[in-house]
Amino acid sequence: MNRIVHHLAQLAAVLSLAACATPQTHPDSELRAADAAVQSFRLGPDDVIEVTVWRNETLSRTVPVRPDGVISLPLVNDVQAAGLTPMELRQILTQKFATFVQAPEVSVIVREVHSARVSVLGQVVHPGLYELRGPTTLLEVLAHAGGLNPFASRSEIVLVRNRNGQSQRYVLSEEDALTEKSTANIALQSGDTVFVP
Repeated sequence: MNRIVHHLAQLAAVLSLAACATPQTHPDSELRAADAAVQSFRLGPDDVIEVTVWRNETLSRTVPVRPDGVISLPLVNDVQAAGLTPMELRQILTQKFATFVQAPEVSVIVREVHSARVSVLGQVVHPGLYELRGPTTLLEVLAHAGGLNPFASRSEIVLVRNRNGQSQRYVLSEEDALTEKSTANIALQSGDTVFVP
């Protein structure tokens, strides 16, 4: 019973978000542009990184990115990591460690990625939150969710994507996604919500 109430609450939240979002039924050009842009990986909460200071084992650590987006390290204490690429974080840490270590050589290695997630809701076998382990398309995440239920609307799959602080709403079709030349089988981005009515 609690699970049903939870899913209904999720559904209501997505529908209200989708209602406020800008409706777009022909997403090809905009989604194609988003797919074409190569985006650097940015750290997020729950990711695990290894920070190594060459020839200084006492400063080297494997640490998780906390829910507030911060990592904690000896001497430099709390450092914002979420939203940065590993190279950007490396530059910041190099500057911070330079106060305590002469010419520090810092490396940042991503050990585990847990921050890239998408929500799949509605008429799928296993609705829930799914981690993106690499480039993942719409059809792949629907397969991870066990596929569509028999009564699912295959021609009105809704993708809600936050871009620059605004929600964009796209209506996609499973049939279109199966065709070779279609852009409906788009690559998903962290934070996307897929809703199957």
